[in-house]
Amino acid sequence: MAYVTSTDGTRIGYDRLSDSGPLVILVSGGLDDGTENLPLGEFLTGTFTVVVYRRRGRGDSDDTQPYALQREIEDLAAVMEASGGRAHVFGASSGGALALEAAAAGLPVERIAAHEVPYLIGEEMLAAWHVYTRELSLALDVDDRDKALRLFMRLAGSSPEDIAAAETSPFWPGLRVLAPTLRYDAACLGDGPPPAARLASIAQPVLLTTGVTLDPHSAGLPMDFFGAAADAAAAILPGGRRATVETVGHIADPARLGPLLTAFYTG
Repeated sequence: MAYVTSTDGTRIGYDRLSDSGPLVILVSGGLDDGTENLPLGEFLTGTFTVVVYRRRGRGDSDDTQPYALQREIEDLAAVMEASGGRAHVFGASSGGALALEAAAAGLPVERIAAHEVPYLIGEEMLAAWHVYTRELSLALDVDDRDKALRLFMRLAGSSPEDIAAAETSPFWPGLRVLAPTLRYDAACLGDGPPPAARLASIAQPVLLTTGVTLDPHSAGLPMDFFGAAADAAAAILPGGRRATVETVGHIADPARLGPLLTAFYTG
């Protein structure tokens, strides 16, 4: 376990899983303390130098205020510099949006892969997004973390029964710790749709992957939710390409996604 200091003085924790091959940095998504990418990172260690870091406010990384998306881009830049400079990047969910924003901002990124970035497509989903971001901000302003989590789960398509079960599960206290970072994930997604002007400025190859079906706990989402988002982003990105992974759920099976990423990063 190592640490790097970002531009604003925030200490960011990261792990270097291997030391041979091109550098790949993995960026986590919402309500993740930095551990969800570890199995995928371990898979990639046979071919790449792999670094997994904890975004600010998660795990052992600090959370200097005020927050801004630019600060998260600077965090990734600091991890890249400490790890060797130019790197391939993988982002899961909102972490994929962050990776794309970092590339658009000019970070020395090689190839970018993003799995199931939850950009919002269509009037109904955009309306729900605007309600969510407004109510999330109000809830977190008064530190109502339980409400913030419920709002997020509702947006993500969870049923009332799933939300009630989650609140009584042993995982809820850990989610409450991470709840303030939901505002950071929302910032990565901005107004909701793929940011056309910024994505169009990314010249690097970008692989956008999705699973074959939705996570059962997201049954309230449109069936093509992630696919429509990836298709829309790929159509804007000059080097965008699409792939579907034979895996179920929002967290891809490393044994299925790993070979696809290996071929992409070494192509």
